[in-house]
Amino acid sequence: MAEQQTVIRIPLKNASEGLSLFGPQDIFLKMVEEKIDVQVVSRESEISVRGSDRDTMVAQQLFEVLLELIRGGYVLTERDVSYSIDLALDMRADQLLNLYKGEVAVTFRGKPIRVKTIGQNHYVTMIKKRDIVFGIGPAGTGKTYLAVVLAIAALKEGSVKKIVLTRPAVEAGESLGFLPGDLQEKVDPYLRPLYDALYDVMGPDQVAKALERGLIEIAPLAYMRGRTLDDSFIILDEAQNTTPEQMKMFLTRLGFGSKMVITGDMTQIDLPRGKKSGLIEASTILNRIEEIGFVHFNESDVVRHSLVQKIIVAYEAAADNA
Repeated sequence: MAEQQTVIRIPLKNASEGLSLFGPQDIFLKMVEEKIDVQVVSRESEISVRGSDRDTMVAQQLFEVLLELIRGGYVLTERDVSYSIDLALDMRADQLLNLYKGEVAVTFRGKPIRVKTIGQNHYVTMIKKRDIVFGIGPAGTGKTYLAVVLAIAALKEGSVKKIVLTRPAVEAGESLGFLPGDLQEKVDPYLRPLYDALYDVMGPDQVAKALERGLIEIAPLAYMRGRTLDDSFIILDEAQNTTPEQMKMFLTRLGFGSKMVITGDMTQIDLPRGKKSGLIEASTILNRIEEIGFVHFNESDVVRHSLVQKIIVAYEAAADNA
């Protein structure tokens, strides 16, 4: 016997709401109908959704949440709709409303920076609460970018006097010795992602001034040895490429009034074969210390092109089957 079909109707204030909700060339609508087994019809003043009880409930929650975002002036992207559908399938789409309300910061061009996923929201909250936070997960989850954004916000509000950004000098199959130029020129290419995040939030001119005045320091991890960093916001990026000794050295640099954020991806270790990752060791040794926060991102937190998410899932599946 065919399952009973339910029809629900969602009122629209005007036709442009429907256009925003369905996206250019109905791309968002196609995404919804692909993942949720419903038929959606739009008229000027309402949307009607037909499907099973469960599927229409899922679609109703999804559309009501997306409409609330649109009415609040939020411009939806494919990434937002895809993530919203995933949450709606667990009846959790309403959690998005809190995500998109607050701004973490504003770029130097005036564009608001918001968290895009529940994982990112947890990460930002954790960094504000704890002095040491580990952000662990795949590329494209905003681990480094959000840490830099929060560091700049802390510097602007005066809660820290300095930002220190560092990475271990281990590059995939490359050696710094082969790069031309002095130390600064050798260091810059692999610290590039840190500069990119700074430029986005502060703008190149302000970054140059802050570097000149010593408000921001960007240095290889080896330069941290023997220092104690007070009143600083310190970010260790690509932490999967630290040795256990380097990680311990780094963590013990924490001074008074300082915060540390350590970011890394356990699947991207470029250390020589047989060398243990300091990030893996630290996450085992330190996970019982309450004052240290651990945030684990997964592929649903990837905020780059939707293909990146699919690539990560495919590689993980291949690794599981190996």
